[in-house]
Amino acid sequence: MTGFLIGLVITVVVAWLIIKKYQAHTVLLIAGLLLLSLTLLVQPETSILFKNAKSTGLSLFDIFDYVRGSLAYRAAGLGLIIMSAGGFAKYMDHIGATDAMVDVAIRPLKLLNAPYVVLALGYAVGQVLNIFIPSAAGLAMLLLVTFYPTLVRLGVSAAAAAAMIGTTAVLDLGPASGASNLAAKTSELDVAVYFAQHQIPVGIAAIIVISLLTYVSGRYFDGKAGHVATAEEASEVSQNENIKRAPTFYALLPIIPLSLILIFSKLLISSVKLNVVTAMIIGALFAFVCELIRHRNGKEAAKGFMAFFDGMGKMFARIVSLIVCAEVFAAGLKTIGMVSFLIDAAQNAGFGITAMTIVMCLMVTVIAVITGSGNAAFFSFGHLAPNIASSFGATAVSMLLPMQLVAGLARSMSPVAGVIIAVSDAGNCTPIDIVKRTALPVVGGIVTVVLISVIFA
Repeated sequence: MTGFLIGLVITVVVAWLIIKKYQAHTVLLIAGLLLLSLTLLVQPETSILFKNAKSTGLSLFDIFDYVRGSLAYRAAGLGLIIMSAGGFAKYMDHIGATDAMVDVAIRPLKLLNAPYVVLALGYAVGQVLNIFIPSAAGLAMLLLVTFYPTLVRLGVSAAAAAAMIGTTAVLDLGPASGASNLAAKTSELDVAVYFAQHQIPVGIAAIIVISLLTYVSGRYFDGKAGHVATAEEASEVSQNENIKRAPTFYALLPIIPLSLILIFSKLLISSVKLNVVTAMIIGALFAFVCELIRHRNGKEAAKGFMAFFDGMGKMFARIVSLIVCAEVFAAGLKTIGMVSFLIDAAQNAGFGITAMTIVMCLMVTVIAVITGSGNAAFFSFGHLAPNIASSFGATAVSMLLPMQLVAGLARSMSPVAGVIIAVSDAGNCTPIDIVKRTALPVVGGIVTVVLISVIFA
């Protein structure tokens, strides 16, 4: 009980500090180290070593050595996957491939003469694009430049268009997603299998529900605000027609890694095992060759390829380090006894795997809304799922899948999320106004994800 209370108090403090906009990485790391330190007093018999690491010979040093062990382990495995995906995404953006892909994808939607239908379909298209453009903020920026003016010219209000764009990455699907890779690794599944067999079935149902609720929400709030959907109201909006576009076929370049990963996996050609990192490198180098042919300037093409490595470095600083800090925090919650207390309490209360899954998803939702980060929420609690699931005789993926998807969904209900702040500025409204509009589609998505995951677990 003592360990649970300590863990609860520190978790509340962590949430409060992040609400006050303290850096999440630092807060999670210090909280984790504090929990590991208190474990030596509260649970002295509990090991605080990282996996099978050997003790330094001094318990005080073992606490900090846990960080080293986690950093070494993650940087060489999952971290490298995330960094390569980030580098690839950065390079695709640099050469204009992501812009070309978005332009091709939204072109058919422009032919419809039904503003709110286009709004709903726009979400579905954006969510598919998110598989290849894993950055929520990055995808939102692209859509704000390319699709937002189209929606407004059709007659949708600026706030409705901005809110929809803020939700296009809510499900965090695909092998390029850091959260997806963490969920797959933790579930001990191939990332292609996790994506194709687990994410896609749940994701399709969620996309349908969210699209329908995006239509309802858009019409309701626009009607409540007295907005009339007429094209004339968008006449003042202008597009930047001076942007230098990449060739249309560049729209295919972001698809290369995912295609290779799916083809050379247990799903199709199982005799060849292609790592995500390898696929990203192949895709980036193929794009580099395209740049050489396109510009016929080897020096400039070589310089441009540095965007790949810059993207890798940025992902290490922002995402991989967050995973490590969150893992230290989660380890502290585990060693202090908070996790075992919750499991025991749930079992004694007659909770089954379904109830525990809902509880874990609620915890992830709360943290994601508070912090504005789906990654911070999922990375903090994702490592706890396998032990909890196994204690109920369930597979880890049955709990990890809804937790991972819910984390991304809940982010779009947070007024402090970077993507929400960015789209609210474009829509000339406050983040709270955006969150009011995203709440219905997001809640619908969360309910759908949890229900389907529980039913088909």
